Amino acid sequence: MKISTKGRYAVRLMLDLAQNDKGECIKVKDIATRQGISEKYLEQIIAILNKAGFVKSVRGAQGGYRLTKDPKEYTVGMILRLTEGSLAPVACLEENHSECRRCDTCETLGVWRELQKAIDQVVDGITVADLLEKSKQRS
Repeated sequence: MKISTKGRYAVRLMLDLAQNDKGECIKVKDIATRQGISEKYLEQIIAILNKAGFVKSVRGAQGGYRLTKDPKEYTVGMILRLTEGSLAPVACLEENHSECRRCDTCETLGVWRELQKAIDQVVDGITVADLLEKSKQRS
């Protein structure tokens, strides 16, 4: 399993919104400048986050984006699953995958289940608020 730039940038985007929350909307252009990411690519990612209700869009001169919830309510896992889809290390563990014929005799299935459990524990155990706190500690 490899996290794409879309997933990584989505996490960075959500963190940037949390870091720069001063009660006003934040423009994609400003996020793109701070993060060194193409504005056009960020617009595609923020559209996904907006559609899912993770961020709110405000139009107009004072428009931009902001988080819809507190940073502690977003886990890295939520963001990655939204942008990446399944985080399963193998196809047979994906949600909508039909059961493999070898499932009952597969010697390696336990390994993949343990790996999935470890991945879930890590990404679901870290919130945007946690990332924000680590960022503040480094500054």
